[in-house]
Amino acid sequence: MADKYNVEEAEALAKRALHLPIAQSTPIYEQLLSLYPTSARFWKQYVETQMAVNNDDATKQIFSRCLLTCLQVPLWQCYIRFIRKVYDKKGAEGQEETTKAFEFTLNYIGTDIASGPIWTEYITFLKSLPALNPHEDMQRKIALRKVYQRAILTPTHHVEQLWKEYENFENSVNRQLAKGLVNEYQPKFNSARAVYRERKKYIEDIDWNMLAVPPTGSSKEEVQWVAWKKFLTFEKGNPQRIDTALSTKRIIYVYEQCLMCLYHYPDVWYDYAEWHIKSGSTDAAIKVFQRALKAIPDSEMLKYAYAELEEARGAIQSAKNLYESILGVSTNSLAQIQFLRFLRRAEGVEAARKYFLEVRKSPSCTYHVYIAFATMAFCLDKDPKAAHNIFEEGLKRYMTEPVYILEYADFLTRLNDDRNIRALFERALSTLPTEESAEVWNRFVQFEQTYGDLASILKVEQRRKEALFGKGEEGSPALDSSLQDVVSRYSYMDLWPCSTNELDHLSRQELLVKNMNKKVEKTNLPHGTATIGSVASSSKVVYPDTAQMVVHDPTKKSEFSSSAKPVAAAASNTFQSNVTATATHGSASTFDEIPKNTPPALLAFLANLPHVDGPTPNVDVVLSICLQSDLPTGQTANKQSFTAKGNVPSQNDHSGPNRGGAQRLPRDRRATKRKGSDRGQEDDDTTSVQSQPLPTDVFRLRQMRKARGISTSSQTPTGSASYGSAYSGELSGSTG
Repeated sequence: MADKYNVEEAEALAKRALHLPIAQSTPIYEQLLSLYPTSARFWKQYVETQMAVNNDDATKQIFSRCLLTCLQVPLWQCYIRFIRKVYDKKGAEGQEETTKAFEFTLNYIGTDIASGPIWTEYITFLKSLPALNPHEDMQRKIALRKVYQRAILTPTHHVEQLWKEYENFENSVNRQLAKGLVNEYQPKFNSARAVYRERKKYIEDIDWNMLAVPPTGSSKEEVQWVAWKKFLTFEKGNPQRIDTALSTKRIIYVYEQCLMCLYHYPDVWYDYAEWHIKSGSTDAAIKVFQRALKAIPDSEMLKYAYAELEEARGAIQSAKNLYESILGVSTNSLAQIQFLRFLRRAEGVEAARKYFLEVRKSPSCTYHVYIAFATMAFCLDKDPKAAHNIFEEGLKRYMTEPVYILEYADFLTRLNDDRNIRALFERALSTLPTEESAEVWNRFVQFEQTYGDLASILKVEQRRKEALFGKGEEGSPALDSSLQDVVSRYSYMDLWPCSTNELDHLSRQELLVKNMNKKVEKTNLPHGTATIGSVASSSKVVYPDTAQMVVHDPTKKSEFSSSAKPVAAAASNTFQSNVTATATHGSASTFDEIPKNTPPALLAFLANLPHVDGPTPNVDVVLSICLQSDLPTGQTANKQSFTAKGNVPSQNDHSGPNRGGAQRLPRDRRATKRKGSDRGQEDDDTTSVQSQPLPTDVFRLRQMRKARGISTSSQTPTGSASYGSAYSGELSGSTG
């Protein structure tokens, strides 16, 4: 199979095997079950194939392989059918074997919420047993009573049905005795029924036929993982308040069922083992870890957890074998360091030193091993000289590793050896590549701030600038001393010599200085060119919050649709055509390239747009912002493109010779155009947005005035307020 754990292909193979002869289907089932050993569905299909051809020996062998690891009711029902088929005609011996099979089955899966049919079948089987004398009849009734009393205390789908049958059974035997027994078991039955209703809620989300595959992160797997976690938490709370032994058995059963679906999840195996440890059953936890390593042999996490358990209980050799097995598969430095630490804990520092002398010759040994052993020698063996020698030896091999340099510097700092620290920095910075030396330079500056005088601090800071930014030209901003240097020099841990706002301001200034000498880019517009000057550098383009976007449903009427003006549609069409033209002529391939190809006027407009919660903005608000915006002038489109379509140039075209007052319409003409539009005449596509009627809502007009910094008391004696022209942004609307 191309994909080892291809669920779709596995399902197809299982379906195809149903129609093949037993000789051809057997290899297919063996192949499937080698990949999915906990699939009760595949095991059931396999065993039913053998039962269909009366191959009893093969059937028994298959059951011995799967029953105890696949705790699922349909598979065990198949086992009961096989036993009854084999022993039904063997008289008393067969009845005894069948009874043992029922007891064996109920001992393992009798607490399952779906085990009701097995309880019912067992009771029916006991009722069918012949009673040749009163003594045998009494023994049969006693056996039935015991099974009934176990069944009615088990939260299953059939618990209420079994309770009714139990009442009828007791009344048929002895009415006087029945009353006392029913009253005794009624509260226990009520508890089992309540637990059943709660348990049913947890198992509804579980897919019992899910094939166990390694985690892929799919949503379905996550849903199943959460469902099993909730179910386990519920069972660990002992909701039925049964004794500890029965509760422990129930939790083990749920864990085993969980592993049928989450067989390749190391966290489930670990939780299972940890639960056994907390319950005081270390031997059971060891068995769980052993099974886990068979299921996931490459899991280093489980091996470390298992080795930790063995070490904790004193089985040093078993733990050592586990560490060596990790080293046999993985030769990375982490495995070497963990084995080094284990040897120090279990056998002493000398054993760890001997292993270090061997492993340092390995090509897989990295600087991490040197740091780990040097730290061990210094902190645990109290031998700073040995640790110093180890660091020096490692420095010969890892001089170009900044992390190693910094760890060595930390070690020398503990020794308060400032002379060697300074020498280490000088040696390292002379060999480290510039692109990897920034952190070492920063640590060198911090060292001088602690150990050096002011002259040495300033000297190292200047050297750092020259090394990281180049010597450059005299007066280069990168090499000049700045207030940021003072802040860095006089800060300590999370203490700063300035406020947060000042720090943000300095960071912004630093960014502006870096971009100050960059060339101004030109935009490629479909109808001309324009440079992004001060607007591009100072205006902040506010991108929409995509998390707040909703899917537009054209069948639902928008709350703004009733107040939308015809100009909204015209403006939308014009904007769409412009965007299409820009996309056609522009060369931007990503969203981040859009501002570079955007005219300055549009950038300023976008910067002033309000936050929109829905797909349709309020037209009045957008128009008011347009009126208040001081839009910079850019080159306009070619007039010939509009003339060819028979359209009249827009009144907002400022590039003509009659720019200014000649373009303004008298108040009465604009009023006439408004009235004409109210009579049903459609606006021309080139009509300016500013020429549309302003909002008449007094509250909005006051908001507009406050935004422009105009006092509400600055009204004319006649009670009218001027809301200005469409070009200058002055107030030119009448509120009378």
